Amino acid sequence: MNYQQYGISPQLVERIKLKMKNPAIKERIKDMINGVSKQDLQNGATVRRLVRNASGVMNEKLTTTQEDQIVKFIIAQKIDPNNTFHLIRLWGMFR
Repeated sequence: MNYQQYGISPQLVERIKLKMKNPAIKERIKDMINGVSKQDLQNGATVRRLVRNASGVMNEKLTTTQEDQIVKFIIAQKIDPNNTFHLIRLWGMFR
């Protein structure tokens, strides 16, 4: 399923991809998600906290609607960070 189907704008995704090319931001985000489990990524409150923290690190002001859309998208993907196939699929979505 495509992120655009959740109402997430391609412009927002492109801005975030650009910011993630900054090594300092990339490391802070990697540290933030280190140790996150599949169960964490199915918990709305945990995902919302991660989204808020990540948007703060990237200095990206999200509206409540954008935040809700991103949280719903992440939960719908049923991401298992320990499953290489899941990570490759995500990588392919945002290349």
